[in-house]
Amino acid sequence: MVRDKKLLRERIGEVLEFFPALKAKLNEKSGTLSGGQQQMLAIARALVTRPSVLLLDEPSLGLAPKIVKEVFAKIKEINERHKTAIFVVEHNLRSLLHIVHRAYVLDKGVVVAEGKPSEVIQSRILEKVFLGKV
Repeated sequence: MVRDKKLLRERIGEVLEFFPALKAKLNEKSGTLSGGQQQMLAIARALVTRPSVLLLDEPSLGLAPKIVKEVFAKIKEINERHKTAIFVVEHNLRSLLHIVHRAYVLDKGVVVAEGKPSEVIQSRILEKVFLGKV
């Protein structure tokens, strides 16, 4: 939590520069934002605290494919720019595997595969998990 008001204003300014779509919506209630803007707002709120680890649960849920690309591009940029470790729980694997360094595949809470995204794809484990053959 950021208690220093000047520092808080600075960080909010930085986050608004990072998410320019939110800058135009600054005086609106969050419930009036689009799904993509709401996801960006949730991430922005976390970034104000400068976390070393960020956990995102289904950031693409309910979003149009174009907006999913934008959100995932921002997630990748956060990792690269701030060196923030980011854990993403996601069912939209095709989009996600393009931005991650490492992938873990769980089946009923058990890790059944892990590795670089290309290794996980080549292992065909995703097929097995989604078709129920693990």
